[in-house]
Amino acid sequence: MHAKGTFDVKVIPQKPDNKEAESAKLGRMSLDKTFHGELEGTSQGEMLSYMTEVKGSGVYVAIERVTAKLNGRSGSFAMYHHGTMTRGEPQLTVTVVPDSGTGELTGLTGTLKIILEGRQHFYEFDYSLPE
Repeated sequence: MHAKGTFDVKVIPQKPDNKEAESAKLGRMSLDKTFHGELEGTSQGEMLSYMTEVKGSGVYVAIERVTAKLNGRSGSFAMYHHGTMTRGEPQLTVTVVPDSGTGELTGLTGTLKIILEGRQHFYEFDYSLPE
């Protein structure tokens, strides 16, 4: 199955947990999203990042909990992100955490693609649900 739409995101920088994290130049942010379209709802999450000395290169990981309706089915699920940027070339994977679905989204599996056009965020979600 396939769902698509837009989302709004607020990325809020957080203070490092300790001096070691600060000296390692690790970034930590909270995520607050609102999804529109065939996935309609909200999510909250946390992101860790690291940027190298080479311009445009770095990495991030994130976990978010989504509470939403997906094509009319209500529930929640978690997604995890892992992304790299190599001299400006991004690679990003966003995957549903196995067995994280609740309610009518129990058994959900899938991957979500994030598309940026200017300042607008779009998603395309390829997923499956048991009947």
